[in-house]
Amino acid sequence: MAAMEGQQGQESHATLTLAQAHFNKGEYAEAETLYSAYIRQCACAASSGESPGSKCSPEDLATAYNNRGQIKYFRVDFYEAMDDYTSAIEVQPNFEVPYYNRGLILYRLGYFDDALEDFKKVLDLNPGFQDATLSLKQTILDKEEKQRRNVEKNY
Repeated sequence: MAAMEGQQGQESHATLTLAQAHFNKGEYAEAETLYSAYIRQCACAASSGESPGSKCSPEDLATAYNNRGQIKYFRVDFYEAMDDYTSAIEVQPNFEVPYYNRGLILYRLGYFDDALEDFKKVLDLNPGFQDATLSLKQTILDKEEKQRRNVEKNY
């Protein structure tokens, strides 16, 4: 039994490693298929009562969700991407990258308050994250500009 669990764990890790290789080469369709397979393998392990770490570490699972979200983002499937980023956050709440990625989409969709929350969370977790600092500043400026336009429109 222990050998079989170990073998399945190695298979899961190989799937994730291969997904990363495709992702890094820009082969997103292949990477997405493999990330999805890895996420399914983790879900199967969890539902069969195996100890959570036997197949999938929270860090690896969060990375799989985050990177699959990136692929969806590149396809402009914003809401599906945000679902993956949220799943990554649920699995690994201290992983700042999915907060940043979700914040970028929220910003692009005009949900400035939600984007601000995500960017602030990134900076709570990693104060040196320069892109998050810039995105936070830009979101504040754009939110103020939107409010100014709305006030002018109402006069």
